[in-house]
Amino acid sequence: MQADLHTYGFPPGYFVIKNLATGRVLDVDSDMVEDGAPLILYPETETFLVEDMRRPESNNQVFFIDTSGALCSRSSGHAIDVENECLVLRHRRPVSYPFPNPYSHPLPRFTFKGETGEILVSFSTDPSYPVPPLKPDAPNEWKDKTYYMTSIPMRKPRSILDNASEAIVNAFTVPIAFLSGRRPSSEATPEAVFSSGDFDLKEDEILENERSEEGEVDDSPEKFRRVKVVGLSKDDKTLGIEKAKLRRQWQILPLRNTKNRTGTI
Repeated sequence: MQADLHTYGFPPGYFVIKNLATGRVLDVDSDMVEDGAPLILYPETETFLVEDMRRPESNNQVFFIDTSGALCSRSSGHAIDVENECLVLRHRRPVSYPFPNPYSHPLPRFTFKGETGEILVSFSTDPSYPVPPLKPDAPNEWKDKTYYMTSIPMRKPRSILDNASEAIVNAFTVPIAFLSGRRPSSEATPEAVFSSGDFDLKEDEILENERSEEGEVDDSPEKFRRVKVVGLSKDDKTLGIEKAKLRRQWQILPLRNTKNRTGTI
């Protein structure tokens, strides 16, 4: 009797998950195996897609769908879960009550949509896991959202030269405005909000539906990028921003057992 197995749009076997906006691949940070270990985006440490040509040390960038339909890491064999919008490794846990809860809950389902390149994440219960669990007749706003796996842009830190340049500009702008009788504008631009440092708010802490075009700047020299699962409703503005759409697009690269054969002339 043949079992009815589903890979939810992913290929059978092992594969690499690459983000189109960053060119980086999904990676278990530092090849950790502990429960709750974070996943990030990182440059490929192995470019060969043929099994015999790959180094085992790169298996933390390889994933598969197991027989239960869960997305799993090859290096540890553990499933991928979502915790506070972030991807983490999840060890199997016993049922605890009241169920579900942040410690004990069903794993999310990852589905790859080949026609759009998006990876959707579905939950069987409210992913915020309120305690106590909501009653059946309580509002279920989370059900009205579509959950996407997305990369998070990272801005390079401001340099001393940037700060000095801004100070010089302000030193000239304020007196000139005073002499001309015009009041200096008190409206903060998106650039000022992100760059001034008045708000200790990191890019991965900005709500996705409040991210502007300025918030799409991704020029940090750091090798890694954050990856999150964000819930968006149908009227969220970011659905139409091209850079945001690209951050939600992925390429799935299956691993092969042998090299592709080429014909002879």
